[in-house]
Amino acid sequence: MVFSRDHSRFHSLLDRAQNGLAAVFQPLVRLDTMDVVAHEGLIRATKQLGNISTPELLNLARAEGRLGEFELTAARIVCNAFAAQNPRGRLLVNLSAQAFMQGSIKPDELLAALGTGGVDLSRITVELTERDIVEEPARLAHALGYLRAHGVRFALDDFGNGHSNFEMWNEIHPEVVKIDRYLIHGLAKSAERMAIVRALCQVAETLGADLVGEGVEDADDLHMLRELGIPYAQGFLLGHPSPWTVDKIDDTVCTGLDATVIAVPPHPRGPVTQRPMHLGHLVIEAPALTARNTNSDVISIFLQLADLHALAVVEEGRPIGLVNRRVFSERMAQPYTRELYGRKSCTTFMHEAPLLCDVRQSLESMADILRGQDQRYLSDGFVITREGQYLGLGTGESLVRRVTELRIEAARYANPLTFLPGNIPVTEHVARLLRAELPFSVAYVDLNHFKPFNDQYGYFRGDEMIRLLAGILTAQSNPRSDFVGHIGGDDFLLVLQSDDWETRCRHMVELFNQRARELFNEEDIARHGIVGEDRHGNTQFFPLTTVAIGAVRVLPPFPGHPETLATLAARAKRHAKRAQVGFYLLAGEPA
Repeated sequence: MVFSRDHSRFHSLLDRAQNGLAAVFQPLVRLDTMDVVAHEGLIRATKQLGNISTPELLNLARAEGRLGEFELTAARIVCNAFAAQNPRGRLLVNLSAQAFMQGSIKPDELLAALGTGGVDLSRITVELTERDIVEEPARLAHALGYLRAHGVRFALDDFGNGHSNFEMWNEIHPEVVKIDRYLIHGLAKSAERMAIVRALCQVAETLGADLVGEGVEDADDLHMLRELGIPYAQGFLLGHPSPWTVDKIDDTVCTGLDATVIAVPPHPRGPVTQRPMHLGHLVIEAPALTARNTNSDVISIFLQLADLHALAVVEEGRPIGLVNRRVFSERMAQPYTRELYGRKSCTTFMHEAPLLCDVRQSLESMADILRGQDQRYLSDGFVITREGQYLGLGTGESLVRRVTELRIEAARYANPLTFLPGNIPVTEHVARLLRAELPFSVAYVDLNHFKPFNDQYGYFRGDEMIRLLAGILTAQSNPRSDFVGHIGGDDFLLVLQSDDWETRCRHMVELFNQRARELFNEEDIARHGIVGEDRHGNTQFFPLTTVAIGAVRVLPPFPGHPETLATLAARAKRHAKRAQVGFYLLAGEPA
């Protein structure tokens, strides 16, 4: 549709808008009481205007320079319909910045439109929509002052998307900020969204604004909004737009909020997931050789490119070898080597099995290469390919540096080995459950005879065992209700709300003890253990590594501090290790 050429159609539509537009209302709910405290008034085109949507009408009005006029008409219809029903609470009316900054529309006209039907202006909140970029927020704030003097309040709509921004927030000082659906939908499952919304809560507290979570469609997201202390919410879960206002929310929604389980908060499952990096960010553009190139050609290229650490050898574009500068230079420096081999193919001194990596491979996945036994990448580097074709080179130095930086960054949020939440998130979650005064269990998980295994097989294999344990604990937990934390080394803490939590723990023990055997050599499996040194340097026989879980059930009266539960769980774990049992439930001691 080309709006600028449809003058007659728009004029006809605007003339008929008074009778061709209808108001619908969507409830806004206060989360601590689940009371309906306001309605957002929205405009819908009726069949009388033909097959046209509200966004199309707005775009037509904008193209004709009459957006403000159209919005005033819509505001009158919304306010009149609201006044006719006269529900409790406030009315939220959508207006764009153009309605306030357009010189042809006077403030009194705005006040008159908002007061249509006799609605008290002190019950009106104007939602400033994101339809236009506001280049001068301070000027807009001045224009809003006239309506504020008459009791009108303001809300910043769709914050976190569109044109809403912190400059607008700081200049306008809205009474309400509505967080965009993009940040709310899936909030309970996204650590990144959670971090942003938490930051907005702090800004709102500082600037004195109430937050509204928009687009709520999922009960878990609604639970998370309540836990974050966001006072209001709106969305299809709470009510669809309807010609009629409502007095209360559906009972099934309110019943669902009386949770017997506190949802586990999301946490990052990888290093800084919002900053993904792959090998394409490390690629060094370098010429490639073919079998037709001679060793003299290699000397010439290395002289021209003094910083190049290696050269790839390709056949029909596919890498078949790598010439390491240091190794090549040492060989060619031998007496008579240049005379004997200078005209021979460069394949003479190449490594025939270079490390090949696809350009799309993530840097974090390259950590497996760092842990592997083949350490040639440290001197040779590696060849980067795209769909098997040569693209460029990478150096071991740059790989180690970037992967290390990712690990350090990840450690700020989670354990760098398993990416499970650490001590602080564990403590925070236990505190949430204690505040809710709901029964739960805390289980301390520790490996038996892990140090001798780590000493015998090396830390690469030791890390593999810890990751095996982390995977089993996570897979056997209910992701919605059970929290798995990695508090350091081979120590884990489980915070469990599942009804069958004890069965899950026993299954974790059984699975780990079975699968951990695969990490031992056959001779150690045959003799059911390894011979190593104890902490005092004495030779000793150690059984195969197993897992011990000590648990404590948390029931009323609830303790005041999460640390108390960690202490009791650690005590239960010690009982499990001394008794040489896989699972031990500490009973008879008050939490």
